[in-house]
Amino acid sequence: MIGTLSRRERLIVILGGLAVVIAVGWTLVVEPLAEQRRTRAELIPTREELLSRRQELLGRKQAIQEELAAVTGRLERASSRFLTDAAPAVAASELQKLTKEMAAQAGTEVRSERILPPVERGQLLEIPVELAVSGEIRQLVDLLARLEATQKLLTVQDLRVRVVNVSQPKDLLATLTVSGFLLPGKPKT
Repeated sequence: MIGTLSRRERLIVILGGLAVVIAVGWTLVVEPLAEQRRTRAELIPTREELLSRRQELLGRKQAIQEELAAVTGRLERASSRFLTDAAPAVAASELQKLTKEMAAQAGTEVRSERILPPVERGQLLEIPVELAVSGEIRQLVDLLARLEATQKLLTVQDLRVRVVNVSQPKDLLATLTVSGFLLPGKPKT
């Protein structure tokens, strides 16, 4: 078929075929390669930034390890302030004993005590104990100071104070809810 065409027509067909091959080659080869190159060029600043951040982290490795050791030490010291982690009932008993000892040291009389149900506070378990103590105002202040200065982490959640005898306002009756904390699943000393 190409043999029946004139030389000029053959040249036009060859040039047309060549144009089609060039167009198809451009569309299927050159444009995807150029697009891939543009995409990679756009990623270069992001990758350089990521590389510099990682190099900075590697450069600060020693400082980060020292900071981690310091935080771990602080956490271990703070965790020693938690109640014994055997069971909530054992921790409540420990808290009850501790508060009774402090009340006796402060010179107050423990009238009643009651263990309240534990409350979850994130990863911590709060163990509350309600105490009713009577004594003079100085003794109650001494008891509160002892609760604050104890080695264990204790908080006074609720405090109600009233006069035992209105005609003689010397003695006070205080009902306070003292809470201790424990971290379940990790033994404490």
